[in-house]
Amino acid sequence: MTETCILTLQCDDRPGLVAAVSACLAAHGGNIVAAAQFNDRASNRFFMRTEFDVHNADTLGSIERDIDGIARPAGMQWKLRRKAAPVKVLFLVSKLDHCLGDLLYRRRIGELAMEVVGIVGNHPREAVTISLSSGVPYHHLPVTRDTKPQQEAQIRGIVEETGAELVVLARYMQVLSDRMAGFLAGRCINIHHSFLPGFKGAKPYHQAHARGVKMIGATAHYVTADLDEGPIIHQDVEPITHADEPDDLVRKGRDIERRVLSEAVRLHVEDRVLLSGSKTVVFRD
Repeated sequence: MTETCILTLQCDDRPGLVAAVSACLAAHGGNIVAAAQFNDRASNRFFMRTEFDVHNADTLGSIERDIDGIARPAGMQWKLRRKAAPVKVLFLVSKLDHCLGDLLYRRRIGELAMEVVGIVGNHPREAVTISLSSGVPYHHLPVTRDTKPQQEAQIRGIVEETGAELVVLARYMQVLSDRMAGFLAGRCINIHHSFLPGFKGAKPYHQAHARGVKMIGATAHYVTADLDEGPIIHQDVEPITHADEPDDLVRKGRDIERRVLSEAVRLHVEDRVLLSGSKTVVFRD
């Protein structure tokens, strides 16, 4: 039975990397069906994503061993996984559930290859109206400034217990502590409007309307200790006019937020995003 696998890697650039990887896969009967690479001349880093078919999944252990033999002398960071294996995802949410609902719907129709292992909310489940969460464990973990360390410890416990490989802040209206951001480094995605840092605080769309902005947008990024400044995965914008009221901006903003976050999650679970310092390399379709 044919098994499709995904190999991603990065290391300092040098001659022969593509040839070495291709020869390794070919030696084990691997057939490359998609490949993308990028040479970042500014940092002298090489990035690669390869999809390949093997006729026997038992050969993956041998491929991993031989890839490791290539990786060690090159100082390579690499990952190999079966494409059919869904990524375990934990969602964090507050009261706004438009992003959560969109992600759950895309999961249900097979658009996102993920296994939802739970939802954590700082409000009771009744406050999250989305019906598509049926059957998914919901953890009500209220939080205050004084109880934040204990609440985040509970979240870390859920991540470890469920084996969550990705945490998505689906409009989770709480700032993660530096410790939590470090614990989730490279595996936590957040979404926010793209007015930052211009319009901070409450009602950013109303602030934007008051200033007469002509473009609104959203940014999905990895979470770091620097608030809303992590490596960007995906962004989108939409023009607005003088005729748009604040409620129109909020409505359009919700639509942009949900589609930008869903696209960022798709890119991550398909192993299309490689971290490169404060930036990302994104291999799209």
